[in-house]
Amino acid sequence: MSDDSFYKVSYLQGMQAFQTARTKAFWYDVINLLRGKPAELLSFDDIKTRLRLREESYRGLQNVPVDRIIGSVGRYRDFTTNFLPKNPQMQERWSRVYAHTSGLQGLPPVELYKVDDVYFVRDGNHRVSVARQLGHKTIEAHVTELPTSIDLEPGMSVDELDAASAYAAFLDETNLRQTRPHHQSIKLSEPSRYTDLLGHVYMHRRALELEGDCPCTIEQAAVDWYDNVYRPAVTLIRKYDILQYVPGRTEGDLYLWLVEHLSDVKAEFGEDAKSRSFSHALVDLLSEKRKPVPEELLTEQDDSVTITRAEVQTALEEYKKQHSVEDDQH
Repeated sequence: MSDDSFYKVSYLQGMQAFQTARTKAFWYDVINLLRGKPAELLSFDDIKTRLRLREESYRGLQNVPVDRIIGSVGRYRDFTTNFLPKNPQMQERWSRVYAHTSGLQGLPPVELYKVDDVYFVRDGNHRVSVARQLGHKTIEAHVTELPTSIDLEPGMSVDELDAASAYAAFLDETNLRQTRPHHQSIKLSEPSRYTDLLGHVYMHRRALELEGDCPCTIEQAAVDWYDNVYRPAVTLIRKYDILQYVPGRTEGDLYLWLVEHLSDVKAEFGEDAKSRSFSHALVDLLSEKRKPVPEELLTEQDDSVTITRAEVQTALEEYKKQHSVEDDQH
């Protein structure tokens, strides 16, 4: 069979494969609509804005797992989340790509953006779509990475993306992305609570300024808060495997609970509560849930945290007022 004849046969096969893929796309849309899940690819520009991505670096030619490609720069509405074609007008081009992919020469590499451990198509949406329908596990790609400490995974819900966006705003404000590039990811179940977390950092900044009798930047406060408040709390949570007793919650959620519990204790007992620490709060949590309290936890020596909810709210209000004045001046 000549190359031309082989191409024509492959093209016709591509036409049939496209129709099959279109049918799958229709039912995929219906099922995801009923499940309340997104049925189209993620928009790269939306993710870039949400996560406040700025830096780019070319990572060379790589073999990329096809199932880690979750979005596109401009064609995200034309495909389902698993790259089934949704637009009937794509048939001719899709079939041509199918025919070339089946040929001996194949197709040139696609171009992808990498964010965390997932990818977005910069050029080559049809090639990715065909590769998935042909069952290819990887695809050759020129990869440009946009570094982030935000965790992204295929199939993320709108709520999960909102949480990622809120976390990115927290990192942008505190600059932990640069000052602690390898910091433990701070995940919260409720995106709105990153505002509370920011209040903790601003309250910590105030405490450092009072203690040192000199100005302190939010970046300096965030580093000190992370190193000396948040990370020690997480260390205790992991040491005693506390998350097993609070299913569905994260280390960040539990950190916030610990601080709020201690603030409630302080409000109730006043000066007598000053010596209460994270380890005491964990003992209270285990006792409330009627779980055995490890003897070692009873003798833990960790620093006290006496921050209150009112203090956090005050620090946040001052921060918002300060930024409002700065915005007016600009």
